[in-house]
Amino acid sequence: MKKIMRISLVITLLLTLFYYGPNAAADNIIDNKVSVSAAAAILVDAKTGQVLFAKNPFQQRPPASTTKVITALLAIESGRLMEPVTVSRRAAYTEGSSMYLSAGEVLTMSDLLYGALLNSGNDACAAIAEHVAGSLENFAVLMNMKALALGAVNTNFTNPHGLPDKDHYTCAYDLALIARSALENQTFSEIVKTKDKVVNLPGQGWDRRLQNTNQLLWRYFWADGIKTGTTNAAGQCLISSATKGSRQLVAVVLRSGDRWNDSIKMFEYGFNHYEYYQAAVTGAEFGQYKVQNGVREVLPVVYGGNLGILVPVRDPGALEKRVRLNPYPAAPVKKGQIIGEVSYYLHKNFVGKVNLTAAVDVREIGFWDILTDWWKQKLSGLFGYISSNYLHQARGILVNVSNLNE
Repeated sequence: MKKIMRISLVITLLLTLFYYGPNAAADNIIDNKVSVSAAAAILVDAKTGQVLFAKNPFQQRPPASTTKVITALLAIESGRLMEPVTVSRRAAYTEGSSMYLSAGEVLTMSDLLYGALLNSGNDACAAIAEHVAGSLENFAVLMNMKALALGAVNTNFTNPHGLPDKDHYTCAYDLALIARSALENQTFSEIVKTKDKVVNLPGQGWDRRLQNTNQLLWRYFWADGIKTGTTNAAGQCLISSATKGSRQLVAVVLRSGDRWNDSIKMFEYGFNHYEYYQAAVTGAEFGQYKVQNGVREVLPVVYGGNLGILVPVRDPGALEKRVRLNPYPAAPVKKGQIIGEVSYYLHKNFVGKVNLTAAVDVREIGFWDILTDWWKQKLSGLFGYISSNYLHQARGILVNVSNLNE
């Protein structure tokens, strides 16, 4: 099992590096003057991934309990939320923050998720890992495979809870990638915005009362997630989300002197200085393009996807559009065929692109099309000649009638 997991991990790593490259994400960074105390920080749009602010976004750092975001995501994606989980001795005696599990105790996976994400229970994470993958070590392989699949190439996890380990690290940018993916899951989103939760344990004589460690849920009106983290090695860390209207932003701070105010400052900057611009809509007309050897000479071209971009409120002209078209296509052309692409740059930094596609089918011109065209031209000329003669004769008749009347 371990050998298969290692082989899968290597394949995933190679494919990820092929598609992303180790520094591909650097093209998406926007420079600005927001001041935060954190050693590393990032602010991104949850929907598009567009970076609005970044400070040392690729600097590898220990993540502490922000690790639990990917642990919870894997647990949810396993589809085993209501399965009973028997807590092992190893899980129960995990050091650090806890939901106070006892060896032999039975809870559902859902209960453990609340314990991991609200109370930041390291014991809950260990129990989840053992139930999903058989051991913490096997689960760490799954964590790394998931991280790589999301494009988190500056990350390596060795445990499910984030306790210090020299080989357990990530960066602000990668945590934002993971957080965005997790927030797309409704179950995850519901858990991380929960302030308090009572876990009922029938037959055990007492219930567990859990309180979310993310104080931003009380301090910032728009906050709706997601996870704190604190160790001596990592310092104060926080991944947080905030939603205002239809816009959701994700902030990450690592080794922060004041994680709450750092995060609020970034959110206020993002909400107040950027507005949403719909750059492209699927099927909307872009223009026309020549096509060779087709039954029609001009091909209507449309946007092949939707693209929304956040642009500075006071500087909308900072957005630049660059169009790249393929050489004139030769028929046959299929509807939806890619004709080119439009790339968008904000302050010279790439922020997104959308394909340009053919709006209709254009078949190649054939012998019968040429013959039909020839006949149309001949008939058109003949009808023109006849019409001209009849018109000339009619004019003559009218002149003669007019003369007779005089």
